[in-house]
Amino acid sequence: MRTIAIISQKGGAGKTTLAIHLAAAAAGEIVTLVVDTDPQATASRWSEWRGGIDPEIIDCGAPSLLAGKLSKAAELGAELAVIDTPPHADAMARQAARLADLILIPCRPKAFDLAAIEATAELVKASGKPAFVVLMAGPPKAPLIYKEAAEVIEGSFGLQLAPVMLPERAAFHHSTAQGRTAEDFDQGGKAAGEIRALWSWTRGQLSMSAREPVHTLAPAG
Repeated sequence: MRTIAIISQKGGAGKTTLAIHLAAAAAGEIVTLVVDTDPQATASRWSEWRGGIDPEIIDCGAPSLLAGKLSKAAELGAELAVIDTPPHADAMARQAARLADLILIPCRPKAFDLAAIEATAELVKASGKPAFVVLMAGPPKAPLIYKEAAEVIEGSFGLQLAPVMLPERAAFHHSTAQGRTAEDFDQGGKAAGEIRALWSWTRGQLSMSAREPVHTLAPAG
């Protein structure tokens, strides 16, 4: 089983939006679940609104339980786990980073958000795992803003930037409030296309091939 950790020490960075959309895109090809470690349980609430449709969401309230949750999910047939971590939680974020094959760091291309990424950068570098920043919720057409953000991310903090970003799209807001994804909301829309592109790139980073799931994942407790 491959594991992705979604980490940002700043609140409101878009961790849950990234986690559920990436997991839902993956679930169309492989057996996928989201591990919701955030006390606010936003991903779990979204799953309730979704009515049990994949991806499966399981909760994990303590860093010491995370490895066991992932191990059990793998035994039950999961091929990919996406860990949605809470902000301002070093212990859980560090444990998620330690157990992950890939770390994704959502970040808005704004001054305060970029400045706050320093703590996250230090955390992920300490893990020694591949890590990429995913720019999110910025203007759809603002090349200078993204150029300046890239300079800060790559130059000041030494982090790599994912080649696919997720700009501000109404489809993200409308869909999640209904327990859906941007692709469910508008399959031909730009947001859906960007999620598919991000998943395709992510799958390559994990050296995973696209295939149909052969069974449904049983609840992991």
